Formats: sequence, structure tokens, C-alpha cells
Amino acid sequence: MKIIGINASPRGSKSQTKKLVKAVLDGARSQGATVELVDLCRLKMEYCNACGICYERGKCVHKDDLQTLYKKILSADGLVMGSPNYFHSVTAQMKTMIDRMADAVHCQLLTGKYTVNIATSGGPGHYKQVLDYLNEIMLNFGSFITGSTGISAREGVKALANTGAKAFRLGEILANDISKKKTYSKQNIRFKENRKYFQDLVKLNKNEWTNEYKYWDKLNWK
Repeated sequence: MKIIGINASPRGSKSQTKKLVKAVLDGARSQGATVELVDLCRLKMEYCNACGICYERGKCVHKDDLQTLYKKILSADGLVMGSPNYFHSVTAQMKTMIDRMADAVHCQLLTGKYTVNIATSGGPGHYKQVLDYLNEIMLNFGSFITGSTGISAREGVKALANTGAKAFRLGEILANDISKKKTYSKQNIRFKENRKYFQDLVKLNKNEWTNEYKYWDKLNWK
């Protein structure tokens, strides 16, 4: 069982987001999972240029650190996505990574994986904006959402400790979800809708999105 934690805060060791992502990973490790923490802001990543080559060939034109991370994401059983709130959304680094995974959403390549989402903010409750965003994005990719948690810096040290304990518990649950292959009925309904939507989209663009069309065709469009 392999779980990748992705910290999108640029604040290094001072990052509260990183501490919470690590807490989730620690919880998963306590249940036997192999875990890895990735500091996204230390990676060299190019922006998506909307060339569409990944749809056509299944490979990105950029040769950078995201290529390696993308392979790790696809091979992992679970993910922990963490970002502070920067102007009502995730950091630029997290958004860059997500934008570069367009073929993954078209082909629902995170199907069968599980995710815990983490967010922090300066303002009271503003982290919820990021949690809503990440929950929506990961559902679009096809990943079950085990849970999410976050905290505002204004809530203080005691609240951070409590959130850290909750994050650890979410890590335990994440590992157990993976082990038991748990399903969430409401999320399953959403997945069926997503698959139909993206299959229709790929069929509509089959002459240009040849790699994605072949992918779904091999699955008999199921």
C-alpha cells in the first residue's frame, strides 16, 4: 500500500499545511502503509500550454520533475493533497500540477484511489474554500474522498494540535479504506456521471484525442 502526500505550501519547515499532511501520512504509516511526502514547491514544473499532445500521445511535451511525480501519483493507492488558501484557491504550484493532469481526468485515471485533502488559511474558515475545491477536483479525477480537514492560523496552537490529531486519524482511515476497498455510494453515483461525460467528450474529439480514444476503447467504454 503506497500513499503519496503532496504539500503545495512554499513555506518549507514553517508550513502548517506540511505539518498536517505529515500527520495524515503518519496515521497511514501506523496502519502499515508505505508513505512518501513530496514538497511540490521544490520541483521544477512548467505550465500547461494547452497543446493537446497528452490527449493525442499520452505523454506531456514538458520534460520536468512533474513527469516523475505524475508516475508516482498513478502508481499510488492513496493521495494526501495539501494546500494553503492563496486568494480563495490553492497555490500556483498545486494549480500547475492539476492543470498538467488533464489526460488523467479525461480517462479517469485515479479511479480506485483514495484521497484525503488538507487546507490551511490565515482568515477564519477560509481554508474551507480550498477543501471544497480539492474535494471537487479529486472526485473529477475519479478518486474516492476519504475525508478532509483544515485550520485557520487564527484558531491558535490548541486548535492546531486538535486538527493534527484529526489528520492522523484520517490517515488511519485512509489506509483502512484502501485495505478494505471501501466504496462510498454517493461518490459512486458521481463517478458514473463523470465517466459518461468524459467518454462522450473523448468520442466527440476522437480524431484529435487518439490516445484517449484508444484507452477507453480498450476498456470497452465501461
